[in-house]
Amino acid sequence: MDEGNYTISFGDLPDRTVYSNPAGFEVKSANQSYSKIDREKLQELQLKALTSTSGGAGTAGYAMVPIYVDPRIVDVTRKYTPLVEIIPRVTNRGTTADYNIITAKGGAGTYPEDAALPESDTTYDRASVGIKYIYSVGRVTGQAIAAMPSYSLSGFVPAGGSVGSFSDQGAANAKQMEVLVKTREIREKEEDLIINGNATTSGSTHGITGANGTEFNGIITSMAATNTVDKDTTALDWDDVELAVRYAYDDGGRPTVAIASSDVVSDLRKIMIDTFRFNPSDISGGSLGFGIPSSITIYTMLGPITVIPSMFMSNTSGSKAVYFLDMSVIEMRVLQDLTYQDLAKTNDSEKFMLKIYEALVIKNTAFCSSITEISA
Repeated sequence: MDEGNYTISFGDLPDRTVYSNPAGFEVKSANQSYSKIDREKLQELQLKALTSTSGGAGTAGYAMVPIYVDPRIVDVTRKYTPLVEIIPRVTNRGTTADYNIITAKGGAGTYPEDAALPESDTTYDRASVGIKYIYSVGRVTGQAIAAMPSYSLSGFVPAGGSVGSFSDQGAANAKQMEVLVKTREIREKEEDLIINGNATTSGSTHGITGANGTEFNGIITSMAATNTVDKDTTALDWDDVELAVRYAYDDGGRPTVAIASSDVVSDLRKIMIDTFRFNPSDISGGSLGFGIPSSITIYTMLGPITVIPSMFMSNTSGSKAVYFLDMSVIEMRVLQDLTYQDLAKTNDSEKFMLKIYEALVIKNTAFCSSITEISA
């Protein structure tokens, strides 16, 4: 030990001075010799070192060392839900969402002076979409509520949606944590139905199968073959994008947002770099409402279109797709928004459910378009 460190630790005390002796043993100084008895007394103080294995085996390691668990729980199954965040939510009375459309106009004409002026007929029609019911049910035992400490759920709130970061949410006990998890479940189910819902498919969750029609039609089912550029398992190119957008334009649409599989977004980036000589940093830009940043902005004959990647669309070659959406005709019609409700008590536990009554409405699919069956 150098003089500086010695002085910091012991001040002006001479070397080999006894400076702590709480047991009161007689200890000789450096200038005195130790007798055999003195040495035996000192040896008695030389206890075995305390190690991490002292105390024997414990429940999850060794008895003397507690387990320190990270209070932040990471949901490794999380999925982004951008469409839930950006599609307008509209109140709805009743169990159907009804609206009127004009299917044909008689048209105007030119006539000579003082001619008989016949009227022209406008054709109207009524469209109706059934509201569907989404549930997420949880149950927590009394023991879990009493014993489980507070945690925070990583990635509960999608602050940034499609490509942004998630923010954490704290839970004081087991029941609050389970409520947070079930809330994420129901939002992810909404996003899945918005894209993949099919009103003619049987609903089946956790072994409980419902009758046909438990789902509302999502974008893929609603669009079907309307304004579709079918690639028939060939690769995507820029002409396909312009053709699909033109289909929507020619039918009166103005797509401003597109949803695609992550692989198709990568395809579009490559096309823009190769075709237009964009730098990768030039491609991204712009943002949507609710803090949803765009992954890529493409510039078509209709102007900029924000393309958002979806975790609920297929990346399988031959099944990849992109859908161009006119957001002026797309909305979620909501009879009852996200609601919490306690259910009947079962044993020493607390059961609850979260529910939403809603349906996706695309008032005119011809204002939108798509490119489907894209291969690698």
